[in-house]
Amino acid sequence: MWGTSANKGRGAPPAAAAAPRASIKMLIVDDSNIVRRRIERSQQFENLVVVGTAANGVEALEIFAKTEPDVVTMDLTMPMMDGIECIGRMVAKRPSVRILVISALADKATAVEAMERGANGFLNKPFTDRQLNEAIDELIR
Repeated sequence: MWGTSANKGRGAPPAAAAAPRASIKMLIVDDSNIVRRRIERSQQFENLVVVGTAANGVEALEIFAKTEPDVVTMDLTMPMMDGIECIGRMVAKRPSVRILVISALADKATAVEAMERGANGFLNKPFTDRQLNEAIDELIR
């Protein structure tokens, strides 16, 4: 006990105090409000902060420019601008962004095109919470 009191007032943090983990900013892009909310609710990472949600590629690019997310979940089939084009534009602006495609389009050609444009992972709809969190975990490592 006396060792603890001897350290009081010296300004040093306790040895057991861990440095806070830096926040990872995430943008969720899907034309379905239900899917956007589900992704937001289902992710289980304390250091992951949702900085925005978008219903189409045009809206996504506006939010992307303002918030500079580290991670993006991206649907492919959306009005105004599809996910493939949006991925290409995001990666052109910020090559370090990590993009997880979450789509019902499961054909190999679509997945390959998304990856060629700069996506880093692909998750098929419908998905479980576990599948989502495993895919996000892979993305942020």
